[in-house]
Amino acid sequence: MASLHGKSIVLGISGGIAAYKSAELTRLLAKAGAEVRVCMTQGAQAFMTPLTLQALSGNPVHTSLLDPAAEAGMGHIELARWADLILIAPASADLLARLSSGMADDLLSTLCLASAAPLALAPAMNQQMWKHAATQANIRTLQARAALILGPAQGEQACGDVGPGRMLEPAELLAAVEAHFSPSQPLQGVQVLVTAGPTREALDPVRFLSNRSSGKMGYAVAAAAHALGARVTLVSGPVSLAVPAGVEYVAVESAQQMLEAARTHAGMADMFIATAAVADYTPETTADHKIKKSSDTLTLVLTRTTDILATLRAEQPELFCVGFAAETQNLLEYARDKLRRKRIHMIAANLVADGRAFDQDHNALEVVWADGATTLPEMSKQALARALMTLVVAQFGRWKASREART
Repeated sequence: MASLHGKSIVLGISGGIAAYKSAELTRLLAKAGAEVRVCMTQGAQAFMTPLTLQALSGNPVHTSLLDPAAEAGMGHIELARWADLILIAPASADLLARLSSGMADDLLSTLCLASAAPLALAPAMNQQMWKHAATQANIRTLQARAALILGPAQGEQACGDVGPGRMLEPAELLAAVEAHFSPSQPLQGVQVLVTAGPTREALDPVRFLSNRSSGKMGYAVAAAAHALGARVTLVSGPVSLAVPAGVEYVAVESAQQMLEAARTHAGMADMFIATAAVADYTPETTADHKIKKSSDTLTLVLTRTTDILATLRAEQPELFCVGFAAETQNLLEYARDKLRRKRIHMIAANLVADGRAFDQDHNALEVVWADGATTLPEMSKQALARALMTLVVAQFGRWKASREART
């Protein structure tokens, strides 16, 4: 049976060059068995013709707020009641602002207000527009109202800029929609703690030591765990990412702060997934004032930070622990050594040499556990997180069954 058989999906399209991807998305949703009704803003029609989307969806395209052809001229109410999901792809900065403000000045924004259906948004815009404080505030507002934010991805944009703001590919959006409707939630009732992103170790009030981690993998893992039914707490260092919908968020900066936050939540957790790139060393002292340029050399004395994964594993022996290893060489050798030393249950290892993995949209993993291993080839981090969580669920189930057999 098609994965979306019997599902009614309103696909909203707002103005932006990424609207061209919506044709393929329409085709994929229909192929998966969904009935798709497309709603286009005036701006979207400048990039795509309604006729194209009508042909792909098999249904008339909706563009007018007060449609005289609809019953009582109230087509937006009909659509609002019909939808099982409203998916807007692309969702422009303008549309996000209007939805955040609760405006209803066109058909698409009115639909969102008039419908009780879940709302999923796939942002697409210039990287600076995405990073702007106003856009990020709008995203947080929409997330607080339970909107599902899908993306954006990072990469080269039509304007020539490079950065976050690209709409997710149609296949990735299809997978997200399928996960939304999936009845399979093997982590239902399981509390998952995820650490993500870099840490910052202060040298003085204006400088710090950090690393290249973007947090993308950790945020994707948190979203994937939530989609499988888990209650997820995400402890994150400083990143420029939207918090996954439905995930409890704790912001930290230093390795010590991350340790303290992880300890606070570990006692309530069943599973700990340590994706964060935590600093191994921190300055012995932090200057009270900005360090002045007074000599040709500067000597820093660094001390080791507390190993968060090893600490929680020792303090919480009933916690199922999954580690991450970022290496530039001898990947499997170092990964297996870390698995043994820290006595954790699984480890996901990736190569970070030559610009790979860190701050990229794609990655590959070697996943290792006590009596097995598998390779997850290069794919988007969202897809990789879902594949990794499939493996984690299997090993977590084995671990639980073994533990129950001993008691």
